[in-house]
Amino acid sequence: MKELQYLNKYFVKYQYRFLLGIVITIVAQIFRLFTPDLISKTFKAIEEHDRLPNFKKIDPIIIETYKYQLIEYVLFIIGTTLIAGILTFLMRQTLIVMSRHIEFDLKNEVFKHYEVLDQNFYKQNRTGDLMSRISEDVGKVRMYVGPAVMYTINTLITFTIVIIYMYNVSPRLTLYTILPLPILSFIIFKLSVEINKRSTIFQQYLSKISSYTQEVFSGIRVIKAYGLEKQHQNNIIDLAKESKSKSMSLANVQSFFGPLMVTLIGVSNLVVIYFGGMMYINGEIDSIGKIAEFILYVNMLTWPVATIGWVSSLVQEAEASQKRLNEFLKVEPEIKNTNPNHSVIKGEIEFKNVSFTYDDTNIEALKDISFKVAKGQTLAILGKTGSGKSSILTLITRMHDIKVGTILMDGTPLAELNLYDLRNSIGIVPQDAFLFSDTIKNNIKFGKENATDEEVFEAARKSVVHDNIIQFNQQYETILGERGITLSGGQKQRVSIARAIIKNPEILLFDDCLSAVDTETEEKILNNLLEISKDKTTIIVSHRVSSAKNADIIIILEEGKIIQQGSHNQLVNQEGYYKELYYKQLSEKEVE
Repeated sequence: MKELQYLNKYFVKYQYRFLLGIVITIVAQIFRLFTPDLISKTFKAIEEHDRLPNFKKIDPIIIETYKYQLIEYVLFIIGTTLIAGILTFLMRQTLIVMSRHIEFDLKNEVFKHYEVLDQNFYKQNRTGDLMSRISEDVGKVRMYVGPAVMYTINTLITFTIVIIYMYNVSPRLTLYTILPLPILSFIIFKLSVEINKRSTIFQQYLSKISSYTQEVFSGIRVIKAYGLEKQHQNNIIDLAKESKSKSMSLANVQSFFGPLMVTLIGVSNLVVIYFGGMMYINGEIDSIGKIAEFILYVNMLTWPVATIGWVSSLVQEAEASQKRLNEFLKVEPEIKNTNPNHSVIKGEIEFKNVSFTYDDTNIEALKDISFKVAKGQTLAILGKTGSGKSSILTLITRMHDIKVGTILMDGTPLAELNLYDLRNSIGIVPQDAFLFSDTIKNNIKFGKENATDEEVFEAARKSVVHDNIIQFNQQYETILGERGITLSGGQKQRVSIARAIIKNPEILLFDDCLSAVDTETEEKILNNLLEISKDKTTIIVSHRVSSAKNADIIIILEEGKIIQQGSHNQLVNQEGYYKELYYKQLSEKEVE
């Protein structure tokens, strides 16, 4: 229960609902207990009526009195049953709805915590596992704060009140009545544990099927291209067979639950009938109605006692799930906002002797990097794959923090700026253009949620994708497939550029975002970017000289070090990587 103590703050938050639920539960059980007593009195009245001698000669007034008494008991039984039913409904509405509120709060808390965690966390944890914790684990925790708590309260109150009522009627018969109940609880507990084990295994196989099918659907183009449909179909059939086997194993155990309940309830009733009957014959109880009353008490106790095993299983599952959630909730983000005050970002960027090593791979991406970009200037970064170009952009956006050197923004170290103001002042186009499964318009408006349609169209024109979009049947309302699969690589890149442009940020970062477009389109986009980035600090990462030639400063990286730095005219007249790349790409263009 130690892990579940984390949830106490939610019980405090919803204490009024919780306490109201307990009060309603107590009142509901009291009204339910009227029924057995009234039925006992009804039987007793019938017995007294039958014992009257010379029934036909009895005064009609006495007979009418018995009839009215019976009708009165019946009406009381109906009334108390209805009130108990209404109160039980209100109990569920109070406690179960409380659990839904807690589920809502806990999911938001987990999601909010996921959002503040850094890149290293997501590199070390699989997306499927994160999804499982915020859905499956939170769901199991809700079963604890809702049904488990409700049935525990209900069981304790019912058991206490019923036993007191039973004891007042007949202490001896009470002892006989409760004897089978611990056995019932123990068997249900064992059965619940076994169901839990098999359910866990079944859930694991469901997770495997989900993960496998998701991967297949995401890579369906590759699978079709290689003609591997049959192979993957066979794989999913094998997984489905295993899942079916585990499902049948679970169903076999679950099928015992209902018959077992009926059997044990029947045994408890037989115990009451036998011992109660013997006590009636021996004159130890004065009415058969007491036996009927005890049978109803037994049936009232059977389900609450049976739930002890089920609730124990729920608590075990919830504790395991909350432990998994606590592990994540205790993870502290490496990147923290140390400045709660507003920071004004203008756009001057300076690296001073910066070295950076990725913690997860221990790869030294940058070695003693120094450069300065004034506000409104454009910096181009070129180099071979793996030379550290993208790493510079991730450091500017503070996706990682450095341990060696200094990164300044407008003369202030990045870590001393308000993190959210810093990122809000940056428009970034990543190397892998990620688009959401939403309309094209909303994907562009992601950079500026309150943008007008005209602003969206203008951003698309500047990124040279407007003409493509208007050819679609739904134009800007076209719903994209997962990760933007509806569009080509070049179209995805250009929509991603439009998303950055519409934000109108102080800093623009382009990470090899024109690699999938043709040279003619690239030239149009670059010309538009020259106009857009006049007063903005712009950094362009590229493999093409054509993307870099108009930059104010060009740096060449090799194995994390700057090997060349200068303008296009300076570097093209120097022997080295840039000159070789320039003439190589120039000759390729002439061949085309």
